[in-house]
Amino acid sequence: MFLPLGDEPNPRGVPVVTYGLILANCAAYLFVTLPLSFMRPEVSDPAVLEYVRAVLETMSRPLSQRGFQAIANGLTEYDLFVFQWGFRPAAPQVLDLFTAMFLHGGLLHLGGNMLFLWIFGDNVEHRLGRVRFLAAYLGTGVAATLFHTLFASQSLLPLLGASGAISGVLGFYFIWFPRNRVRVFVMLFPFFMRVIHAPARWVLGFYLIVDNVLPFLVSVGTRGGGVAYGAHLGGFLGGLAVGWAINRRTLLVRPTDFGTPDLSSASPSHEGSLAALIEEGDYEKAATRYFALPTGETRRLLSERHSLLLGNWMAAKGHARAALVLFQRHLRDYPVGPGAADAHVGAGLLQLRAFSQPTAAYQHLVEALGLDPSPKTEALAQQGLAQIAALQKFQLNSL
Repeated sequence: MFLPLGDEPNPRGVPVVTYGLILANCAAYLFVTLPLSFMRPEVSDPAVLEYVRAVLETMSRPLSQRGFQAIANGLTEYDLFVFQWGFRPAAPQVLDLFTAMFLHGGLLHLGGNMLFLWIFGDNVEHRLGRVRFLAAYLGTGVAATLFHTLFASQSLLPLLGASGAISGVLGFYFIWFPRNRVRVFVMLFPFFMRVIHAPARWVLGFYLIVDNVLPFLVSVGTRGGGVAYGAHLGGFLGGLAVGWAINRRTLLVRPTDFGTPDLSSASPSHEGSLAALIEEGDYEKAATRYFALPTGETRRLLSERHSLLLGNWMAAKGHARAALVLFQRHLRDYPVGPGAADAHVGAGLLQLRAFSQPTAAYQHLVEALGLDPSPKTEALAQQGLAQIAALQKFQLNSL
């Protein structure tokens, strides 16, 4: 058994939307699922016949009186409620796409989903902000359901649970926080029982491949109910895609710190003049010309040395957004060059001190330490990590 217990680093403060979603799901369970689960419907209710027909069709059995009675006798009002408000691919309703996210099949189903949302939701919410996080959660939840529908379009059984939306959160986390560590309780009784710290991508990769991809490949094409692996995969892929697109968009930002000069004066043919301006110390004009260029034309326009000089000047002069963009473009162009560690530290310290994004900063600073940095760069990275450790809800173990 592999049970995640928490992650690190994690930002201070209250992730209002994450906790609100957990509360909403728990409230739905307490005030809807539990009461209705102890209530029996009238066998004469037309909804019972419709439900039994759907179940027997899924089981590829003809409807018989004995079969009808066996299923009807085990029915609860909650089964009928889910049949109405869960998402049925063969009878899709827009509202059901959202109501289904807050219904669960049992306490273990609810508990597992809420555990993953509690562990991984706060960092994603902190990165996106409350409104965008809620939109991302609901959006990837819808995408998850629609992806599942591609492989079960004729199913009359309802899909329910927050798993697809939470898988979307995990997709964001996979893209944005690869250097985070997850505390996992591993029990291979009686040989091994211990809490370990594992890289986030290992844990999420295990979840994706072992818990979803392999079962999905085995179950695809079957008509039976059970775990909606397709929804999990759809949500995760949706989170990956949107997270990647947001990262990509940051490279396209054109900061307005330096005005908007005539584009004709800042064409790629002026590479030499940009280098000359930097060498002469005229960073203001160099930055103005650089950010006038289309993003694609800045690729490797500056050497590693000139890129770092210009980025450090921007950071020192308070042009935090522009400096962060330049460091990120540097890492796009020179991901393993001798200046990569310096660019990671520059980006990390800006994320930490200018944008209050300690977990995003952590990714850069840890990455820098693995790139054989200079003593000065290593010291700056360690200072940043110490500052991040002091900001966490739970203190980090030593690296």
